[in-house]
Amino acid sequence: MLGRVRTAVAQLVGGLGPAARPQLRGTPLAPPRPQPAFLQLTSEELQLADDHAGRAVQSPRESRRRLPWSTGYAEVINAGKSQHNEDQACCEVVVVDRRCSPRFTEQPQGRKDLCFHYWGLFDGHAGSGAAVMASKLLHLHICDQLRDLVDILQDSSPPPLCLPGIARELPAEQNRAPLAQADAELPSDALPRFHLEKAVSHESLVIGAIENAFKRMDEQIERERMTRLVAGGCCALAVVYLLGKVYVANAGDSRAIIIRNGEIIPMSREFTPETERQRLQFLGFLRPELLGNEFTHLEFPRRIQHKELGKKMLYRDQNMNGWAYKRIEEDDLKFPLIYGEGKKARVMATIGVTRGLGDHDLKVYNSNIHIKPFLSCVPEVRVYDLTQYEHCPDDVLVLGTDGLWDVTNDREVADVVKEVLMDYEPNDPCRYTVAAYELVVRSRGVLKERGWRLPNDKLGSGDDISVFVIPLGGPGNYT
Repeated sequence: MLGRVRTAVAQLVGGLGPAARPQLRGTPLAPPRPQPAFLQLTSEELQLADDHAGRAVQSPRESRRRLPWSTGYAEVINAGKSQHNEDQACCEVVVVDRRCSPRFTEQPQGRKDLCFHYWGLFDGHAGSGAAVMASKLLHLHICDQLRDLVDILQDSSPPPLCLPGIARELPAEQNRAPLAQADAELPSDALPRFHLEKAVSHESLVIGAIENAFKRMDEQIERERMTRLVAGGCCALAVVYLLGKVYVANAGDSRAIIIRNGEIIPMSREFTPETERQRLQFLGFLRPELLGNEFTHLEFPRRIQHKELGKKMLYRDQNMNGWAYKRIEEDDLKFPLIYGEGKKARVMATIGVTRGLGDHDLKVYNSNIHIKPFLSCVPEVRVYDLTQYEHCPDDVLVLGTDGLWDVTNDREVADVVKEVLMDYEPNDPCRYTVAAYELVVRSRGVLKERGWRLPNDKLGSGDDISVFVIPLGGPGNYT
């Protein structure tokens, strides 16, 4: 087993992991990736979009359908790590009709259906299948989860604890409470506890709907992955604008920031083996059978050698933020559950993200150890209330796959956006597309003898890059 893992790590250090293998000679080529529908690329543009040498940046043309809120978008293919661009994007306006209730079939007076705006970025790995499927269906799952909430969210009163439905009839013997039990008085101190209710906000209902939608999407990928030929998985970053609030849901290593009056507000965080170390270790501690008797949930500063048995070495477990010493035992010689640092950190020497959709068939290299139990499909959802601030046309929400953030930090992104927007009139709708385009161009870099390079001669991003720039202020944006 250690030999297999060493092979996987050697591939990783060399920049080639199990999720990004070269196309073997003699095997059929994968079909071209479906482009985001809103790009409306011609056949010539599709060829340019798939050219790893030229890496032409693609964005919606002004002569074609404009995205809601005049949203800007741009993307570019990787420098050759996979045959096709494995990113996907979606931008939709979705109408939510109420679910028919068995008791209330008429629409309440003065109430109307809900409508939400939606943006999604899906960064695929080991193929674009999961990303394509999620880009076409995740917003529909969100819509379905919101159908029970259409009237509740438009009512200022607190949400009901139970929704109306057909009451289930109990057997007669269960329906008749014993007389002594029915007539007995509850102790006075029990009444307040019995009637205590949690305060649930409308906002938390929307968060729960989005979380459940991600779970339903992941379940559908698992059910249909064979019939739809869905391979691999994807990170998912989705934004929902509903009733004055922006909900940013992230599962993976894509990120979102708000730029407001020069201030940077993070709206997500990356989920990687390092950021979720304790969750992963805790699962390995609770269910050691998932480690296949080949991995240890403990973390050490480096691999332990057999000659170090009996010595004391620094370690940390699932409950620790700091480090302590422990005596090395035979079990500690197993390969660590989390190995590597930064972008090279991997779960079981295989995958560098810990949340996302798909990956149901992912196993440790040349073994039967499944990795999916350690991967979560549940997103972290952050909320931003647009009604609390007076936004100007230069205030934007930037979404980007990790191809952007690998080489560009928050401040550099904000500076590029500011520089571009200053060159255009505030009411010019194309300014946000240009901003997205410029972010992709600058993170990609320029092709030189030693590869794609940034102006400071550091390596540019060789990954797929996809970026949305969504304006938060200005006339006519919220339509």
